Amino acid sequence: MATNSKIEWTEQTWNPVTGCTKISPGCKYCYAEVMANRLQAMGTPGYENGFRTISLMYDRLEQPLYRKKSTIYFVNSMSDLFHEDVPFHFVDLIFETIRKTPQHAYQILTKRAERMNEYFQTRNVPDNAWLGVSVEDRKYGLARIPFLQAIKAKTRFLSIEPLLEDLGRFSMKGIHWVIVGGESGSKARPMDEAWVLKLRNQCQRNEIDFFFKQWGSWGQDGVKRTKSANGRSWEGKVWDMIPSLSI
Repeated sequence: MATNSKIEWTEQTWNPVTGCTKISPGCKYCYAEVMANRLQAMGTPGYENGFRTISLMYDRLEQPLYRKKSTIYFVNSMSDLFHEDVPFHFVDLIFETIRKTPQHAYQILTKRAERMNEYFQTRNVPDNAWLGVSVEDRKYGLARIPFLQAIKAKTRFLSIEPLLEDLGRFSMKGIHWVIVGGESGSKARPMDEAWVLKLRNQCQRNEIDFFFKQWGSWGQDGVKRTKSANGRSWEGKVWDMIPSLSI
């Protein structure tokens, strides 16, 4: 079933698809891969095929229908909805559930921005579906943004995590929400505070909601510690803006 999430910017995760493959530097230390391998070893249903095999979970498609309370769902935290091995007819079934549950908001995040754009060339985006792309660097991440900006959606967002380098100035036209965070784990790559500051300032200039998720394994001072020790606070506050849930 859908589960409560420890991810700071959502409430529950809904995984009608599991499994993925790596396509860019942001995938190098994928948390979902580590978790999927652990769940496979535990014999957890849905993870029998491991992480590198895409599994379509037809029995999970209707899970949000049974929750009446308005909830923010992160769709496919353990996969990528627009992976090449997820057929569009299955994506259609997911969006059928989204349309049937207007009381919920659904956050859909992908690194396959071009395929997401292709899908919506012949389909409309429900108002309660938030579309986002991952942006970890200039070469791979920034290239995804124009594909998102070209889709007509009520809420578009960028998940800039892990932030691996200074992204410089780029167009945020049509973007409503930006999440920024550093990488966690024993092999985490450091994030420079100056990179975060540039993004925060650009969001403020463009009146875009800014959410600072975490420092990760490297603190604001450049010292490596546990993720919990570094925390989320920056400039004496927690930056946790989120778009309005009204739809």
